[in-house]
Amino acid sequence: MTTQTPLKLAVIVASNREGRFAPVVADWFLARAEEHPGFDVTVVDLATIDLPTALSHTPGPDAAAELAKVTPTLAAADAFVVLTPEYNHSFPAPLKNLIDWHYVEWQAKPVGFLSYGGISGGLRAVEQLRQVFAELHAVTVRDTVSFAFVHGLFDADGQLKDPSGPEGAAKTMLDQLVWWGEALRSAKSVHPYAG
Repeated sequence: MTTQTPLKLAVIVASNREGRFAPVVADWFLARAEEHPGFDVTVVDLATIDLPTALSHTPGPDAAAELAKVTPTLAAADAFVVLTPEYNHSFPAPLKNLIDWHYVEWQAKPVGFLSYGGISGGLRAVEQLRQVFAELHAVTVRDTVSFAFVHGLFDADGQLKDPSGPEGAAKTMLDQLVWWGEALRSAKSVHPYAG
C-alpha cells in the first residue's frame, strides 16, 4: 500500500519519566515507520516539552514558547502514532496535557497506538485513549502494537529478541493509518471537516 504524496506521521513519545524505556521502543518502531513508503515521519518527544498543566486560551510567553515546539507539528500531521506506557492502569499525565492543549489539530485524523508495560502491555492505557480521541473527533485504528513485560523482549542492543509478531502488527497498523489518512485527507480537500 503506497500513497502518491506521503502522509505526515507524527509519532508521539508519551513518557517523560526519568530512566524511561520509551527510547528503546521508539527506536524500534521508528525504523519500521521510516521504512514504510506511505509516511514522512516526525517525532514529538514529550521529554523535550514542558507545557504547563494549567490550560489557558491565552497562554503566557513561556507556555507559548513550549506550544511553538509542538503545535505546528501536530497541525501539519495527517496521522499520529501514540507510543505510551501504562501507569496505574492509564496513560501518562504529560500525554493528557499535550492532548488537552490542542483541539483542531486532532480532528478528522487517524491515530494508532503502540503501548508497552507489564502484564497488560499497556492496553488499558490505549482503551482510555480511544475515548479521549473520540471526543476530539479523531479516528483510532483498530490494530495496535503492544509489548507485555517489555523489558524482557529487547536485547542489550535494543533489538527485539523475537520480532515476528510485533513486525507484523506494526505493518498492519501502519497500513491502516495510510488507508484512513488518505481517505480523510481526500475528504477534507473536498469538504472541510465540520467539527
